[in-house]
Amino acid sequence: MSTTAKSTTVDGDDRPGYAEALAELERILAELERDNVDVDRLATQVQRAAELIGLCRERIGNARLQIEHVVAELGRSEPS
Repeated sequence: MSTTAKSTTVDGDDRPGYAEALAELERILAELERDNVDVDRLATQVQRAAELIGLCRERIGNARLQIEHVVAELGRSEPS
């Protein structure tokens, strides 16, 4: 039985959201850890994993910037 994760886009970006990318990475890792790894798919899976890792890093970086912006705004709005 196969289930498909609901696609989560961010700001009109059609790439997967962080949670979906992480879930796909976990599926790839599980496949690579099996004893009977399909060597024909190995390079493709490793390449996809690298793309997903880059995407996750980008999403984390963007979230960090947004949080820093919100915290800075909160600091400016505090009464002195």
